[in-house]
Amino acid sequence: MKFKVLLQEKEVDAKLINKRNVRHCYLRIIENNSIQITANKYFSLDEAKDLIKRKEQWILSHLNKKSSKISDDKFFYLGEVFEKKDFEGFDLISFYKSKAALVITPIVNNQAQIMQLFPKNIKYRNNKSRWGSCSYDNTINLNLNLLKFPANVIEYVVIHELAHIKHKNHSKKFWDLVEIYCPEYKKCEKLLKSF
Repeated sequence: MKFKVLLQEKEVDAKLINKRNVRHCYLRIIENNSIQITANKYFSLDEAKDLIKRKEQWILSHLNKKSSKISDDKFFYLGEVFEKKDFEGFDLISFYKSKAALVITPIVNNQAQIMQLFPKNIKYRNNKSRWGSCSYDNTINLNLNLLKFPANVIEYVVIHELAHIKHKNHSKKFWDLVEIYCPEYKKCEKLLKSF
């Protein structure tokens, strides 16, 4: 049985498969923005919808993970997908290195001016785990892979690290400061976690 559900303003295709010999209920994320529930023959449509509502956050996070994966012949740049074949002798990290100072440095300089918090230095690295960091001498390190994201997400990471110049922790005062300059920071955090 096919049906549609609305999860945080996102319409998702769902399918309920009732099987006689199934003991438990199984919820799976399928490609193309859809979910599938396999359950026993007594499991109703209302129960399926209730299960989806209870698992809403889990479903959305896994749908985001699927949408953030693309084939090897493509890459993300500023939130858009490009074909590698359109660039001769393409190397992704070299490409991001060539763009970092042109794209991210002006964002840092602009936000530093707005926040009146100035880094000692800006460095770019191909980090595996951190999107950014701020050292005790106020050097800001930013991940080259930030260039995969739209400008507003890069801006959030920059604001986050500049806020560490004033607050070297993740205290309430730190988050209050971040929120002043990026009220939508929670949405940006969610998108960063999906990659």
